[in-house]
Amino acid sequence: MDLTCTDEEEEYRARLREWLTATLPGLPGRPDPLDWPARRAYDCGWQRRLYDAGYADTHWDASPTQRLIFLEETERAGAPYVGANFVGLLHAGPTIAAEGTAAQRERWLPPILRGDAVWCQGFSEPDAGSDLASLRTRAVRDGDTYVVSGQKIWTSHAEVADWCELLVRTDPAAPRHRGISWLAMPMDTPGVTVRPLRTLAGSTEFAELFLDEVRVPVSHRVGEENDGWRVTMVTLSFERGTAFVGEVVACRRLLGELARTARENGTWDDPVLRRRLGRLSAEFQALWRLVQANVSEAQATGGVPGAGGSVFKLHYSHARQELYEAAAAVLGPDALDLDRDWTLDRLTSLSYTIAAGTSQIQRDIVAERILGLPKGR
Repeated sequence: MDLTCTDEEEEYRARLREWLTATLPGLPGRPDPLDWPARRAYDCGWQRRLYDAGYADTHWDASPTQRLIFLEETERAGAPYVGANFVGLLHAGPTIAAEGTAAQRERWLPPILRGDAVWCQGFSEPDAGSDLASLRTRAVRDGDTYVVSGQKIWTSHAEVADWCELLVRTDPAAPRHRGISWLAMPMDTPGVTVRPLRTLAGSTEFAELFLDEVRVPVSHRVGEENDGWRVTMVTLSFERGTAFVGEVVACRRLLGELARTARENGTWDDPVLRRRLGRLSAEFQALWRLVQANVSEAQATGGVPGAGGSVFKLHYSHARQELYEAAAAVLGPDALDLDRDWTLDRLTSLSYTIAAGTSQIQRDIVAERILGLPKGR
C-alpha cells in the first residue's frame, strides 16, 4: 500500500497540528504517574477532548496513513498517550469492532471512544504462564448467564476499570484451544475481587483478579461459544501489531533528547556511546518502517494485523530495553533517581520481553507461521 500522503491527508495533519497547538496549553497538570485513579481521570479527560474534536476513532476507524499521522503529531507535540485507556482503545475495542455484533459494537465502542469506560485485560493466569491456552478459569452455562470462577493475574488496570476482556474455559472436555470463550465482564459484578500488585517502580497498574461465581450474561460473549481462542488471536494481533505504534514514535523522540543530554553532560565525547545511539536510531527507523508495513497489511486484510506483528513485537521489546540502557549510560548516577521519567520508563521496559507474549513465544510464531518451520516436539 502506498503510504505517501495525499493532499487530503496533509490537510488532516495541518488541522490536527493546529488543534494540538491550541488545546495542549489548556490541559491540567499531569498527575503522579504512580496514582492510577488520578491518571484514569486525566487520561479519560484527554480522550473526551479527542472525541469532542473528532479524533477519538483514529485507533481503529481511519486510514493507515491517517493513523500514523495522528501518532506522529500527537507524540511530537507532547500530547498525552492512551494511558489507562490502552486496553479499551488498543485491544478490546478493535476486537469488538472486528468480531462483535452490531448491538455489541453500539453498546461498548462509543463509551470507550468518549473516555467513559476503562477496560482491563483478564487473560493471564498464575498456573498458565506463557501457555495461555492452558487457562483454568471456568464458565458454566446457566440459562442466559455464565457462572465464572477462577483467578487471573497481571490484569492491566483492574483497579480502575469498568469492564474486563475475559478469557474463560466453557468446555473443559474439548481440546484446550477449542473450549475457550471471550467475555466482556462488568467489574462491579458481585464476586469480583481485585488485589493490586505493586511493581518495581511502585505503581499498581497490574492486579490479581479473583472470580467467585461471577454471573456474566451470555449476550456479553464476543464470538461463538468455544471459539474464543480465535477471537483471542484477533486481540493479540492488535496487541502485538499496532498497540505499540505510538511508543515507537516516543522512542525516536527520546533518542533526540538523549543525544542533546549527552552533548550537555560530556558523555557525547565517548565514541562508543555515539555509535550506540546511532545504531539505535537506525533500529527505530527500521521499526517505524515495519509499523507502516503492518498497519498497511491490516488495512488490506480487513483491519486485523497479521503474524508480522510478532516480528515487530520481538524486535521492539529488545530495542526498547537497549534504548533505556543507553539512557542509563548517558545519565550516569542520575539514572537511579526515581523522580526522573527516564528511570521509571527504564524499569517499565524490563517487562516488555514478557508482556503481550514473551520473546520466546514470538520466536515460535515467527518460525512456524512466517518461516514455515516445523513445530518443536
